[in-house]
Amino acid sequence: MSSPATYSVREAAELLGVSDDTVRRWTDSGALTARRGASGRTTVDGAELAAFARDHAGRTPADPSGVARSARNRFVGLVTSVVADGVMAQVELQCGPHRVTSLMSAEAARELQLEPGRTAVAVVKATTVIVETPGGAS
Repeated sequence: MSSPATYSVREAAELLGVSDDTVRRWTDSGALTARRGASGRTTVDGAELAAFARDHAGRTPADPSGVARSARNRFVGLVTSVVADGVMAQVELQCGPHRVTSLMSAEAARELQLEPGRTAVAVVKATTVIVETPGGAS
């Protein structure tokens, strides 16, 4: 059995999308538990960090469409780029820290009036999700 994952303050900050100082404030206030590792560096337990990330995730922006749907993988964001040729269009959205790219017909992009600065919702529906881990353990 492998040892539990731990993260330095810097690594935890990168994973949470905040500054090192913010993670230190959370550990100082007791919101997040930190321990001194063997090297003397402050570390955070991976399982606790995952629970903290889930519980403190930023609020998802409201879906402007007002449409109810069963899909849960929806990302509200801003259109940052639309590249269209005669038949196809590549549309990029910035959804919080995530960049989502969609390929669609140029006709659909025109009908949706997609252009940089517009709000849009990316709905991801896939039957396969590939998960990778650092170190390539198989």
